[in-house]
Amino acid sequence: MTVQFRISSVALIDPLRLYDLLRLRVDVFVVEQECAYPELDGRDVEPDAVMLWAEEDEQVLATVRLLVDHADDTGAAAAADALRIGRVATTPAARGRGLAADLMRLALDRAEGRLVRLDAQAHLEGWYARFGFVVDGPGFREDGIPHVPMSRAATPPEAVSSATHD
Repeated sequence: MTVQFRISSVALIDPLRLYDLLRLRVDVFVVEQECAYPELDGRDVEPDAVMLWAEEDEQVLATVRLLVDHADDTGAAAAADALRIGRVATTPAARGRGLAADLMRLALDRAEGRLVRLDAQAHLEGWYARFGFVVDGPGFREDGIPHVPMSRAATPPEAVSSATHD
């Protein structure tokens, strides 16, 4: 079967597919990475939030979340049109197929040249750099895992399509 890529707001996702998406995130971030934290943080249901995912044979293989960025923990306001990528996850069986990279390109295409931010697990800094992200602040630990804040300057959408494939 062929991998299909989907994008939708949570409100429009079939409940069983939404369950699969959320379960994948819990399986990766809470169970596999042993981070007890509120995975369901309320941001998925924000009006401008979208979930992107890859599926094959009715099975969710990978997912990414795209949000409008908000003020940071210090209360500093985010750029008015900035976006935030997060919850990038792939099932263990589908890793190495380039699906997360494909979803990143789709998310960045959707960003329409806007500033995009993310908090990368430190060991994935180089992977995100492939898409034009650069470290833009001091590293920090979240749930015991080293992270780095990264951003990607507003660029024309055609620059995204040329990002290196897996």
